[in-house]
Parts: sequence; C-alpha cells; structure tokens
Amino acid sequence: MSISPEIAPDGIATVAALRSAGVSHSMITRRCRAGGPWRRLLPGVVMLTNGEPTRRQQLRAAIAFAGPDAVITGADAFQAYGLQLRHPPVVHVLVPATRRLTTREFISVERTTRLPKPIVRDGLPFAPPARAALDIARRTSNIALLRSALALPVVHGLCDHESLLRELNEGNQRGTAAVRLALRQLDETATNVLHRHAAAILRDSPLPPPRWNVTIYDRKQRAMGYADAWWDEVGLAWQFGPPTPDSPAPVHGHLALTQAKVEIVRTSAAEVRAAIEDPALREMIVRELVAAFADASTRQRPLVEARCLSVPNTA
Repeated sequence: MSISPEIAPDGIATVAALRSAGVSHSMITRRCRAGGPWRRLLPGVVMLTNGEPTRRQQLRAAIAFAGPDAVITGADAFQAYGLQLRHPPVVHVLVPATRRLTTREFISVERTTRLPKPIVRDGLPFAPPARAALDIARRTSNIALLRSALALPVVHGLCDHESLLRELNEGNQRGTAAVRLALRQLDETATNVLHRHAAAILRDSPLPPPRWNVTIYDRKQRAMGYADAWWDEVGLAWQFGPPTPDSPAPVHGHLALTQAKVEIVRTSAAEVRAAIEDPALREMIVRELVAAFADASTRQRPLVEARCLSVPNTA
C-alpha cells in the first residue's frame, strides 16, 4: 500500500489522516498488529514501518500526537539549530495550558501559558534558542548540563545573555536559584572574554588606554548608564551592543548619557568577536572610535563621574 509523503511525512501518520486518505479502520488495525507492517507509536499515531523509530520519526510522532500548536523544546531544539547536546530519551513538547494531554511513551508533555512562537526547521516546530535553553536548565539537576545548556546558544550567537535572563524572569520562578547563579557566572565570563577582545582591537590604535566596565554617574551621584570602555579625559563611552529599551536591566542606559553630552560609540558584541579575525572590520571599529575621541575632545567634558565595577582581565 502506497501512502503519500503529504499524508505520512517521515513515514508517520495520524489515524485521522489515513482514514481521510481512504484507509479503513479495520485495515489500520490489522496492519498495526504484532508482526504487521505498521506500528502504532502513540494513541492515534502510526509509523508505516514496524522497526524502531528514528529520533526524527519520534519528533514527528510527538507533534502528530500533541497537535499543530505544539512546540518541541529542549535538547532536540538545540540539535535542530546545530548545537550538539545529547537529547534525553523523551521528546519534550510544549502545549497550551488549556490542552489536557499527558506524558506518554517517549513524549514528555508540558502545559504552559507561555507557548513560544516556534521556529520551523525541516517541517517541525521548535522553541526559540533561549526558551529551549531555559527548558533544559530548569529540568536538570546536573550542573554541567545546566551550564552547557545556557552557554551553547550564546557562544554560537543564537541568543544573548539578556534574552536568557528575560526568559528566566518571565517563566516559573520555582527552583531557579541554580539557573540564576549559572547565568551570573556565564555573564561574567562572557564579559571578560569580550573585554579581552576589545583590548586586542585597541592594542595598535592611537587611542590611550580606556577604563573598563564602568558605571557613569551625574553630579548628584545618580547612575546614568554603563560603558564597557571609558575614556575619562574626553567623556567617551564604548558600549558593546545597541541600547535595548525593553530589557529588564537597561545597563547600557543611553538617553541620560546622550543628554549629558557623553559621546557614545556602540559596537555589537558579535562585531567585537568577529574583528579579532577580520582586519578590515577591526580597522573600521578603530576609525570610528578615533573619530569619536577627536570629536569629544573638541567639546567641554561632560560633568559626569565614572566608577569601575570591576577590573576585568584584558591581558
């Protein structure tokens, strides 16, 4: 019997789809019996072979069982984005809180009021990287796995620390202490690495050495914003990343700094990292900083004070 790929993608079909294609209920039952050519994987879901399902077939079956509004998350989402993290035996699927599905066989169903908008890869819906990372981190007691889940999408540029923190803050707060600690450690490590890259970019530039990792205050000692690198003599701030008004922690405050006449250069973290291997990009960044420094030096220095939060390792 030939069943089209539209009815059974990856050899997986729902009973409803088979019936609509003209396959009788009795034939489905007969072909799914022990020793038959088909195999029933989940209630209402059939595999059109009788061997062991591949992981992709399990993913396809999970979505066929959970419905078109379900989203695959966790390590399977990571693998869809090219991140290597061993997946658990079960497929972690998110469904709307109003659904009454339960965990079955190889599928772990989580009902949620915060169903993410999926990213479709090869016909399957996956949670965005930040959500997938937090779904792994929240469910494991393995510290090494927790740290890997948070670090991998950041290292590969699929999301940033702020999106992970935002996802954590918006989700269930129960049992998140270990996740928060790991995120803080990840942020500190990433910041130090980024500052080392930035210091390498500046090494052969005509600019004087900046101060690193500072908070900028006004004359009334109110915090106005943050600079990854700061040239105090002219009031020039270098920030890694554009301003993010929707961030829960606007550490790169920019409006108050601009109003105080602070000169600001913004370079994305991705560009800082890429400039290490890209001489043309490195030269462009240095030119922009030199021009900003020259411009700032022609103005009266803004009445602000900068204090170092820490002394990063830029060696």
